[in-house]
Amino acid sequence: MPFYSGLKSIGHYPDYWYWKLRGKPPRIPHLLKQKTVREYAERFGLRVLIETGTYYGEMVSAMKSHFDRIYSIEYDAALAAAAARRFTGDARIEILQGDSKTLVPKILNTLQHPALFWLDAGYYGWAGMQFDRSRLSVELEAILRDPVKGHVILMDDADGLNGRNGAPTIADVTERMQNHFRGRKVDVAYNILRITPE
Repeated sequence: MPFYSGLKSIGHYPDYWYWKLRGKPPRIPHLLKQKTVREYAERFGLRVLIETGTYYGEMVSAMKSHFDRIYSIEYDAALAAAAARRFTGDARIEILQGDSKTLVPKILNTLQHPALFWLDAGYYGWAGMQFDRSRLSVELEAILRDPVKGHVILMDDADGLNGRNGAPTIADVTERMQNHFRGRKVDVAYNILRITPE
């Protein structure tokens, strides 16, 4: 639907207030996700955003005036094509179709400055795909081992880190940071896992 993305964006505002009225349940509204991405970009001075799970391009649309460069990865070919059409003509935005497990390391190879990563812990689920047991671990390892230091990772749907179907747990990620990536801090708030320089 050509107007779906616009209508969905308008719907974020009542969704946010309804969430507050319900006492802030675990499923957080998209406006709060946008606010979190902006907040961490400003706090750490990051001008590049890398997202996995483009969907309808809502985060890209909300963030396009806050970053110098945005990469968004979408596995579903139809959704990726729709997002590419939506942002055609904006040289700051690149929509990539494919497996983020492969594409995140490729993007990292092009970076000269730290970036903010907005990773979706469960974006295969809605597409009806079998969960890739190694995807999250491969992405995290690639980002954390990158020679460019100072990347910040925000992971949406942190409740997807539950140890099921081969997914790591939050405790696994925290232990990995403590044992192999000292100088990194792990927090979880509003169902968003945050890995930042201490």
